Amino acid sequence: MKEEMAKTVEMIGQLPDALAASILVVDDEPANVKLLERTLRTYGYLDLRSTTDPRSVLDLFQQHRFDLIILDLNMPHMDGYEVMRQLQGLGRDDLPPILILTAQHDQEHRVRALKGGAHDYVTKPFAVDELLARVRNLLQVQLYHKSMRGRNQWLEERVRERTRELYDTRLQIVRRLGRAAEFRDNETGLHILRMSKISVALGEACGMNSEACELLLNASPMHDIGKIGIPDQILLKPGKFEPHEWEIMKNHVTIGADILAGDDSELLTMARVIALSHHEKWDGSGYPNGLAGADIPLVGRVVALADVFDALTSARPYKKAWSVEAAMVYIDANRGKHFDPQLVDLFRTRLPDILAIKEMFAEPGS
Repeated sequence: MKEEMAKTVEMIGQLPDALAASILVVDDEPANVKLLERTLRTYGYLDLRSTTDPRSVLDLFQQHRFDLIILDLNMPHMDGYEVMRQLQGLGRDDLPPILILTAQHDQEHRVRALKGGAHDYVTKPFAVDELLARVRNLLQVQLYHKSMRGRNQWLEERVRERTRELYDTRLQIVRRLGRAAEFRDNETGLHILRMSKISVALGEACGMNSEACELLLNASPMHDIGKIGIPDQILLKPGKFEPHEWEIMKNHVTIGADILAGDDSELLTMARVIALSHHEKWDGSGYPNGLAGADIPLVGRVVALADVFDALTSARPYKKAWSVEAAMVYIDANRGKHFDPQLVDLFRTRLPDILAIKEMFAEPGS
């Protein structure tokens, strides 16, 4: 007996974690349960649970996530086939293997059990060495798959972390490009921050989902990146532009689109769309392409309204800040001309949130 035990333990020992595996015994006969528990414990399996009520199996599995279930077929209230059906109904990819241990010797029951989800089949009375060998084999496969699932989860997490790092790096580059444009203009970093957050508030009101709103938050600061390519004598001119100067100034949208072109990421794609379309007008009188109505991309329409509102209500070296009331009068006057009428209406519904953004990110000393 000792030699047999030593041989079995050595055999099980090929899989270091096998003896620590969690096993559930399901049999309506208490004597059978005790026999199985004693046999398994004798050979080193210590993490054992058992039940004589098959109706409790589903709850027990959800609580303990067993590595193996040893299951009888003929039981009151619920037979082993129904137990397997309920487990499979969970739709999980980490269900444990099921070893049927039953007095049913005929082929019909064996085939039905194997088709119903069982991984192996042993009949009573059983030979200890055969049962232990089948338990070991099933646990080896289960623990291997469990290890692979853990490895795959670790790899997926590493991929997510790396993807996030790449996204964050790209985001930092985009933000620094936005700052580069600010240094060449009379705009401030807080204007860019307010404008992007106001854009998100308006985007939410339009029904944009959280992912699209996050992209909008980070893409909208790029709307004027093309001003990098405008000569200082025009960009920084304090007075009104001459017609030829205005034509040069308008080129900043196409310059910005060119700067942001050549990358198929969602972030830079949206940034390019915004840069190219935020000076289009609802009535078709905008530039560079004279788009009208819904032909103007939604994000361009959103940023146009957010940008104008914050610019009007912010002080600049060349102008005083407009009151919110005066800015809204201007926006209402341009409803259906410069601005999307529906967006103007939505803007009013989110005005309390927009004013809270302006207060939270107000210019120092304002």
